[in-house]
Amino acid sequence: MENDLVERESITLSEVRLVLIGERWAGKSSSGNTILRNDRFECGRTRTAQSEMRHEVVEGRELIVVDVPGWSSSLSLSEIPEGDKQRFKLNASKCPPGPNTFLLVIPIDTAVSAMTKKTVEEHMKLLGERVWKHTMVLFTCGNYLGGKTIEQHIESEGESLMWLIERCKNRYHVFENKDKSLSQVTRLLEKVDEMVWQNKGRFYEVDEQTLHIIEKKHREVAERAKQRARRSEEQRQQMKALIAEMKTIPKLRMVLLGSRGVGKTSVGNTILGIKEQEDGKRTAHSVGRQGFVGETEIALVDTPGWWKGFPECDTPEAIKEEVIRSPSLCLPGPQVFLLVIDADASFNGKHLDAVKSHMELLGEEVWRHTIVVFTRGDWLGTHTIEEYIEGEGEALQSLVEQCGNRYHVIDNKNADDGTQITELLNKITETLAGNGCDHFVPDEKIFDAIEEKRMKVKEGAKLRQSQVKAQRRLCKESSKELHALTFLMLGQKTFGKSATGNTLLRREVFPTCQNEFCQVEQGEVDARAVTVVDTPGWWKDPSKSTEEMDKEIVRGLTLSPSPSGFHAVLLVVPLDLTFREAQRAALEEHMKLLDVSVWKHTMVLFTYGDKLADQSIEEHIESEHEALRWLIDKCENRYHVVNNLKKSDMSQVTQLFEKVEEMVAGNSRQLFCPEMSEIYLNIDDKFKRMQLKNVLKQRLAEEYKRRELEMMTSFKKTLLELQAQIGDSATGTKSKSLIGDRTKLKVKGIGQKKKDGKDKEENINSKISQEIERLNNDIKNKSSDLRLSSLDYLFPTFKGESTTDRKTSSSQFEDVLGWLASVEIGTNEENQLTLNFSQTSGYRSVVPHNGLEFDTDEYP
Repeated sequence: MENDLVERESITLSEVRLVLIGERWAGKSSSGNTILRNDRFECGRTRTAQSEMRHEVVEGRELIVVDVPGWSSSLSLSEIPEGDKQRFKLNASKCPPGPNTFLLVIPIDTAVSAMTKKTVEEHMKLLGERVWKHTMVLFTCGNYLGGKTIEQHIESEGESLMWLIERCKNRYHVFENKDKSLSQVTRLLEKVDEMVWQNKGRFYEVDEQTLHIIEKKHREVAERAKQRARRSEEQRQQMKALIAEMKTIPKLRMVLLGSRGVGKTSVGNTILGIKEQEDGKRTAHSVGRQGFVGETEIALVDTPGWWKGFPECDTPEAIKEEVIRSPSLCLPGPQVFLLVIDADASFNGKHLDAVKSHMELLGEEVWRHTIVVFTRGDWLGTHTIEEYIEGEGEALQSLVEQCGNRYHVIDNKNADDGTQITELLNKITETLAGNGCDHFVPDEKIFDAIEEKRMKVKEGAKLRQSQVKAQRRLCKESSKELHALTFLMLGQKTFGKSATGNTLLRREVFPTCQNEFCQVEQGEVDARAVTVVDTPGWWKDPSKSTEEMDKEIVRGLTLSPSPSGFHAVLLVVPLDLTFREAQRAALEEHMKLLDVSVWKHTMVLFTYGDKLADQSIEEHIESEHEALRWLIDKCENRYHVVNNLKKSDMSQVTQLFEKVEEMVAGNSRQLFCPEMSEIYLNIDDKFKRMQLKNVLKQRLAEEYKRRELEMMTSFKKTLLELQAQIGDSATGTKSKSLIGDRTKLKVKGIGQKKKDGKDKEENINSKISQEIERLNNDIKNKSSDLRLSSLDYLFPTFKGESTTDRKTSSSQFEDVLGWLASVEIGTNEENQLTLNFSQTSGYRSVVPHNGLEFDTDEYP
């Protein structure tokens, strides 16, 4: 919609419609009050739980302001509840016909990081690209500028904030909400007038179709939520009838389970009435606590959390052991498990898999005793917990059903509200009644096995510590302090390479978002000239690797300022995730690209040192999967731990430098400087080998389809013969004989006991005809798939590829065939044929003489 405007430089709006958006605690509500010259929105410790519209007349204008719930700066769009995303799209409809301006509120006292930029960008995408034409950045906390101008602040903050300002076409304004001066509001309104004039009077319009779709979804969710609430209440009434027959329960035993950061410890404190300030440290061990709620004694066990969305195979062994042993800390066993889920975040299939895999460490029986406890109930606002469950989708609904539709919501910030704990205890009692007062029985054998393993871990850790000390003593005798150190950072994506590089250089120089290119930075640290080369991380899944990515990783080897090479290759491994065969395979694949001597210059650098808690690094190594011990042994017991949250702790950096100097001494002061031509040859061999494997896999898949087609065709032929003989048969006896003796096949309807008569024969004949028709369709589809697969293999364009794609695919195939022709074929000691790749690649394939099987050796 467009207003009629005469050609002039500005326009004064009689009605101004504004929507305040931004992250939580950015100062949106306070800014709304400043604009309206009145305290119309609640501020301070109370958050905005749902969109609120307020209006006032200011300077003769009707000002309409919509305050919107803020988003979490630590959550990506995929981690935000579905209901929140849908409601965010509807915010513009709160001030019809649509807002003149979105005020994107950003506090000056908070850094705008790459993560902040990504979060803003994702939320703005929900409103469409056109929203940027109507957006202005509103800076709050203007007093933090000090003597600087806002322009100086923008330039000093870095690329992310500058990108944001440019997306808003350099439209920004500064508020000091404690000042409340009218002039800052007047100037803001003038800038809004200018924006509207530049937009030719257009305002942001909500897409009507989108609006109707979302509103329909909300109605459906609300109806399903009512049904769930009714069903839950009916179940509770049934359980209450059983409670009347129960004896009084003097003591309740419960275990808290859940992922990290969802508020398990807060739930425990709320239940026990503990109001002491939490220290912010994570729970490292399962810990039992005692208390009373009224006259009921409570035994409560808090457990370490797993990473949200990560299955149990990615969780360190020590954490899994703590979860498994937790029921043994409240003997004879817990009556209930409280599975804690945060209600201010999304819950999808990945989260469901993570919860199930960790819960089932305790066995299937655990679900019968489990209640889902939702935390952060204050973020629900006016919406019910049932609306959250239904709005999130099948994954969360499935989990709640797995727990017998037992759930409860807690507002940890309103701990003084005793009714929410009383109600939870009532639900626990009802669950106990439904289980016939049975409790969960811990498996003592598992507990004993864990304790036995821990003893072995401690022994192994002591042995490794003594070996490391002896090794360091020998190296210290010949080591000396080096005036310059050059490090190459290697590791999997998200393992913390860049953050560790910042810790080593004592300043923020490497962006901590995923980097795609190598970056070299230098600085003076501890009287040494330190150079750190950060490289892109590799993927856990080797199939995601590309030749360009691997070449960029190894390009880091060319960035050393010294022609002698690198003092150390720092192989980064996080302590908060397990290191298993998948991680080992990805790591080994990339280390093979380098010269074999790389291991002499490599040290494992463990990140997330705070996750060790009171466990020694040696105990962690010994308790983890053997893949980690393989890595440590490969690096000849050279390892170090860094806590990037304690950047001020200089000792961890100094100790690393000393260990590197000892390693250099042990290598006779020779640095790592491989021949780059050999490394590029290794990369070339690797990807040609991958192409060969793809060819072999496709051949195998085609052969499987062909054999399946042959079996189906043969079965069809048998059925046709059977049908012909049934037609020629005069009696049901002959039909039975044919089925039992000739075909030996059990077809639906044939194997049943038959009656004599023509009707039965026709029924059998009809069923066989149906089966033949189904087989015809299956054979047709299989034949089509096989033909397309073969054509794709020989002529890739038959599946709709462009001419460019065809040339590329054909060229790649010709390259593979040409390379295979040049590969040297030999014979090993077992008289098996071998394909010999380059001598430096480390790859070898074995082909048995019959030529029917290929063993592509090192990789699956």
